[in-house]
Amino acid sequence: MRKTVIATFTALALACIASIPSAFAAEQNVTLQVDGKKVVGTLNIPDNVKAPPVALLLHGFTGSRDELAIPSADNEGIFRRTARMFADKGIASLRIDFFGSGESEGSYADTTLQGQIADAMAAVDFLAARTDVHAKKISLVGWSLGGTVSAVVAGRSKTPIASVTLWQPANNPANAMAFLMGTDAVSKGLATGDVPLDVKLPWGSTVSLKEPFFRSLTQIDPVAESVAYHGPLLVTAGTNDVIVFPQPESAQVFLDYHQGPGELWTRPMDHSFNSFQDHVTVDELINKTADFIEKASK
Repeated sequence: MRKTVIATFTALALACIASIPSAFAAEQNVTLQVDGKKVVGTLNIPDNVKAPPVALLLHGFTGSRDELAIPSADNEGIFRRTARMFADKGIASLRIDFFGSGESEGSYADTTLQGQIADAMAAVDFLAARTDVHAKKISLVGWSLGGTVSAVVAGRSKTPIASVTLWQPANNPANAMAFLMGTDAVSKGLATGDVPLDVKLPWGSTVSLKEPFFRSLTQIDPVAESVAYHGPLLVTAGTNDVIVFPQPESAQVFLDYHQGPGELWTRPMDHSFNSFQDHVTVDELINKTADFIEKASK
């Protein structure tokens, strides 16, 4: 497991701070050195809140720390919007780019589930060592494959996790990728070795991945891993989701094996919470998650 060996942070330029909402007045870029490689994140500390609860936001497959842009909200990223709305409610947040994603070092072709789990574990350690957030009120919020990672981290973390929220998580990542990419692509991926395989995704983009990624999908069981976590668990299900399906059955599996307080939140939404239509459902989801974190942090 990769470890955090140093953590540095730099303030955003004052001109940038002046141009964004007041909730972002204490937002900082942070850099984690994980196994000698740079993982970049954004830390948001709400104003005038002493040692607030904090949420670690983990992005999905091919995503980055600000996440998908919402057309009806001036293309604000879903996780950036989440951080801003959390800050308005007194909740700090850290959103990271996994290794090979966004501004973090590395090639996405070298990503694996194990690597993303290590990045997330390092981020939890980073938050637990800070004095400007509450080290005993760290929550996880993961979307899609980031939800898979969150479930594993919740079960493995030695740092107590106050709550876990899984947005449309993949309970079987190998099957989810087979649905997404097609079984032929996954079969080829399992035999590609160190040569990246270019895979065209349903939304038109292409991603390059190496064999270790495809093998990692079969080596991690997020439901089994999450059983060790007994705290509050919120799982969302979109009945119109064609990426992780069938729903709500796929989401319910996490709760069926959870030995603690749990809640299923279901809406007629797609995998991106109807964000290409408007931001009504996105905002409802963010507010629901904030309320869940706030309750768990009391």
